[in-house]
Amino acid sequence: MDYSSWSLRFQIIGLGFSVYTFVFLLSHLMSAACFLTYRNLTAKEKVFWDLAATRAVFGIQSTVAGLRALMEDSSVSADKVRGQEDWSWFNVLTATGFFLFENVALHASNVAFRSFDLPLAVHHFFALSGFAGAVVWDSLGHFLPMVTLLLEMSTPFTCISWMLLKAGWSRTLFWKANQWIMIHMFHCRMVLTYYMWWVSWNHLEELNSHVALPQRLLFFSGLALLTLIINPIWTHKKTMQLLNPVDWNFSNKPAPDNGPVHNRKKPHAS
Repeated sequence: MDYSSWSLRFQIIGLGFSVYTFVFLLSHLMSAACFLTYRNLTAKEKVFWDLAATRAVFGIQSTVAGLRALMEDSSVSADKVRGQEDWSWFNVLTATGFFLFENVALHASNVAFRSFDLPLAVHHFFALSGFAGAVVWDSLGHFLPMVTLLLEMSTPFTCISWMLLKAGWSRTLFWKANQWIMIHMFHCRMVLTYYMWWVSWNHLEELNSHVALPQRLLFFSGLALLTLIINPIWTHKKTMQLLNPVDWNFSNKPAPDNGPVHNRKKPHAS
């Protein structure tokens, strides 16, 4: 496909937006039909549940793209400042569509529930602006954007953690194992941001020559926020959650212990 065509670019961005909107709606329909836990949630929690499922699907796509950039010999990895391929263009465009969906969902939710999450809004702003910038300034290579997508490696495990927490399975071995893996993924995220700084430092002259100033400002500002604030805070919170299962997003109270029936004590006969 001719990714230099703006018509094609808009179509694939629209495809990404539409696919992840469909995943969001499908999560709602399937969860409402299959899970009592979901039906008992508040409206705001249901939206969060469906967004978590949607992010998990995007996390799988992003992890595959990021690992491909790191492990496969390609133009993307060979030229870390200007290297592009068709598969990387597809992921940049669909990711732009996903982050557009995320921003629409966030702000629509804020209006509907009269709330505002500033850190999440800032995170979503940098995500959408960064990938939209990679579409506008199209001479930019795709290695760093693909490695940035690999930061989503934690989202499938975050989704599982929160859903099982709401279901009251936080005392089960499966939830704890998933939590350990998720914490490990957050540590990997931190290592990955250090690697991105190292790559940027080693190609700083090329980045200054071939990447537009607004895009550089967005990238380095977002990377600094991730490295110094977002990743450490999230890693700390997820580690504390393993020791004290708590729903940080809503009630901030310990989750109910409604684990498997065989773990519950039978009531004494009166």
